[in-house]
Amino acid sequence: MAEIETGDLSAFADLDLGRTTRRGYPEAVYCAGKTPEQVGLIAAALSRVGHVTLFTKASKDHAAAVLAELPDAFHDRSAGLLAWPPEPPSSTGGPVVVLAAGTSDLPVAREAELTARYLGRETELVVDVGVAGLHRVLGRIELLRRARVVIVAAGMDGALPSVVAGLISAPVVAVPTSVGYGAAFDGLAALLAMLNACAPGVAVVNIDNGYGAGHLAAQISAQQ
Repeated sequence: MAEIETGDLSAFADLDLGRTTRRGYPEAVYCAGKTPEQVGLIAAALSRVGHVTLFTKASKDHAAAVLAELPDAFHDRSAGLLAWPPEPPSSTGGPVVVLAAGTSDLPVAREAELTARYLGRETELVVDVGVAGLHRVLGRIELLRRARVVIVAAGMDGALPSVVAGLISAPVVAVPTSVGYGAAFDGLAALLAMLNACAPGVAVVNIDNGYGAGHLAAQISAQQ
């Protein structure tokens, strides 16, 4: 386990550098709620650590702070995610397919896909396959049936995970998004719909938690 100089970092963070050894996956840095200066100090501390580090829910200012310390870091603006080192590890385990019900769900779906990829899985992202046009997801059925795990990001009525889970044998990780009009309640309606899915084999993560979905899918699809 690498050692780092904490400096001012110790005033607000205690990095878990042993998580990879304990759990097989490194700690990620959740940027929301942190100042850019705090995120920059964390990035500087992690610059001497060899394992993959993900920075999630990163604003433009968070990203600038990370890139000032890790200029070669991968940055996906739409997902609000940065990864360092920039190249993902070689793929192992089974493939993970990620579905975005609508274009508005794409940032969360992309976060999930990139998380699974940087945790060592082969991934494929499929966009705009919501239940308003079922022919779109049915047209991808062969791809879905080849997946070890399928992640579904959906807002509005949150119905897509139930549909997908009724068509395939692989487990489905459902991600409710905060997309939708007033009665969607910023994703609460989709969350409750997914928790009440009548199709078995659906696991549900929190609203907009693409990172959690990607992490769970990477664990499920790990090589046995």
